[in-house]
Amino acid sequence: MVDTAVIGHLEHAYYLGGIAVGSMIISIIFWLAGFLRMSTTGVVAQSVGNQDNQQAWRYFFHSLIIALVLAFGLILLQTPLISGIFSLIDASDEVIYYADEYFSIRIYSAPAALANLVFLGFFVARQQVKWVVYQLFTINVINIALDLFFVLGLEWGVAGAALASVIADYCGSLLLIIVLMPELKRLELGVLTKPHAALFSRLFSLNRDIFIRSLALQGCLAFVTIKGAELGDVTVAANAILLNLFMFASYGLDGFAYAAESLVGEAKGAGNKERLHEVVVSSGIFSGIVGGAFALVLFAWGDRWIMFLTDIVAVQEMAFSYLPWLVAICAIGWVTFLMDGVYIGLTRGREMRNSMLLSAGVFFAVWFVAQQLNNHGLWLALLCFMACRGLSLSLNYFRLHQRSQLTR
Repeated sequence: MVDTAVIGHLEHAYYLGGIAVGSMIISIIFWLAGFLRMSTTGVVAQSVGNQDNQQAWRYFFHSLIIALVLAFGLILLQTPLISGIFSLIDASDEVIYYADEYFSIRIYSAPAALANLVFLGFFVARQQVKWVVYQLFTINVINIALDLFFVLGLEWGVAGAALASVIADYCGSLLLIIVLMPELKRLELGVLTKPHAALFSRLFSLNRDIFIRSLALQGCLAFVTIKGAELGDVTVAANAILLNLFMFASYGLDGFAYAAESLVGEAKGAGNKERLHEVVVSSGIFSGIVGGAFALVLFAWGDRWIMFLTDIVAVQEMAFSYLPWLVAICAIGWVTFLMDGVYIGLTRGREMRNSMLLSAGVFFAVWFVAQQLNNHGLWLALLCFMACRGLSLSLNYFRLHQRSQLTR
């Protein structure tokens, strides 16, 4: 959002369009790696519930190895990767130029960004969330300060916004490494130096299903940006504004999803099905309240948020016209985020995968029928996508609960 806000006050929409496309590509790549956080949270939380601290650290170590191997692979393959992605995007030359500039710098944050996913999963699973807060506060303060300095002070434009994010990610990793050092010194050497095929096997099995789930999710979100780019620089910029507001709301709702991941995983590890269901119900109440609050805030003051993020009048007016779709998505989307957290804690990646594939099918079917509505058709498809995810996951959860299969 900081990148968008700073670039959104430059004179041309294609700067914001370039950030939208470039950050969309980075988001797809990093979010596809979101299985690193999700799988780490699930298996570590269950180890904590089973009171096996050594096993929790082993899972952390194995997840970190996977993260770093993937990160350096992305850096090595960045040229064919970005070329292939740009071949699928029908945007203006200016948007493509600045998207490439953003991506070619931001990709070097991959080792830190993917390691941060593992750190996040580990700390959330152990219910040490304060360190997550401190890390994200540090990352965002540094990012904001460097954005303002690089973009407005040194006038480095899109490249400055990308560099600010890279530096901030590495600072966040360093902070949590320092926090973990005292515990690392007390661990047996074998915990962190002896990889186990069985642990990699379980992580890869869980990661495979979550990866497919994440791929389908990012495919739908990327489709919104790609089709928006085909409709023009102003449309893709307006969609970028609204998607940033959506991400802002989703991260807020993720707080209760993260709590559910940790507490559900702990309850499953302890074999306590009553405690598990209590966690789901309590998290659902809070998620519903916060989701409704986000919808009301966007309904009442969404236009002010849009004007804060950009002063380009054409982009503002375009975003205003699609804001009601975002309000509706926030009003129902809290169910989706909550249930994602529940299934991560249960380490039921297969059900998450199947629900996402079904919902992606609904997304593209609705778009095919409503594509004559242009950008309204895109937002209608996204609303149906979120509704299908929440409904399918909820129905399956209650089926498992009635059959007493949640702790198996």
